[in-house]
Amino acid sequence: MMGQLIGAVAAAAAASAAGYQSMAPTGQWYGATFTSLPRGSKQLALTYDDGPNDPHTLRLMEVLAKHEVRATFFLIGRYVEQRPDIVRELVKAGHVVGNHTFTHPLLIFQPAAEIRTQLENCERALTGAVGEHSNLFRPPFGGRRPAVMRIVRERGLVPVMWNVTGYDWSAPSVEHIERKVTSQVRGGDVILLHDGGHLVFGADRSSTVVATDRLIARYKAEGCQFVTIPEMMQKDVSHQLSAVS
Repeated sequence: MMGQLIGAVAAAAAASAAGYQSMAPTGQWYGATFTSLPRGSKQLALTYDDGPNDPHTLRLMEVLAKHEVRATFFLIGRYVEQRPDIVRELVKAGHVVGNHTFTHPLLIFQPAAEIRTQLENCERALTGAVGEHSNLFRPPFGGRRPAVMRIVRERGLVPVMWNVTGYDWSAPSVEHIERKVTSQVRGGDVILLHDGGHLVFGADRSSTVVATDRLIARYKAEGCQFVTIPEMMQKDVSHQLSAVS
């Protein structure tokens, strides 16, 4: 009886850990993802999910331009088809755009055929809007399982997660977003924010726009450099090569 109890407890713990890893931003059980540089780096990467969005993606671009910062945007395909002009403006300004699926489903509950369709349709929308673009992918809600990661890599996509989040999806105050980000930043971080909302086009992201302005000013004053994900990944490769040599 005791052995059965211990076995049940162990199984429950394993299931809990597996569930956590399927959603944890920095979890690596189901395949390697890019989440950050080693702590202490002076580089920071701003990333935005769920756009393009009118008017807040455009207002965010104004803030980024003011500070001469380029960011990485993970876009929902159906919104890309709705407003390809915003996507073209993002790319024209030097920002990087990536795949965030076509309709933003939680992929851990989707069959393989639907996962492929979501990725393909978003890729098609991005290509139709801007032509060649990055091969970066961010899973909606961060959800993934082995089948998701296998299909992502089969399609030549590179999964990108994050290690700092502003918890801005429910349109909280500017101060709330700032507080959440600053409590986590240690250097070398990939910061998750949102310029849109997966439920409806036109989601209010005004607080995120203002918080972005303040965060850039704060960390630039501390000597940090804001980079895109490809730039940060290149730095990571350089760091690994120097460590080996």
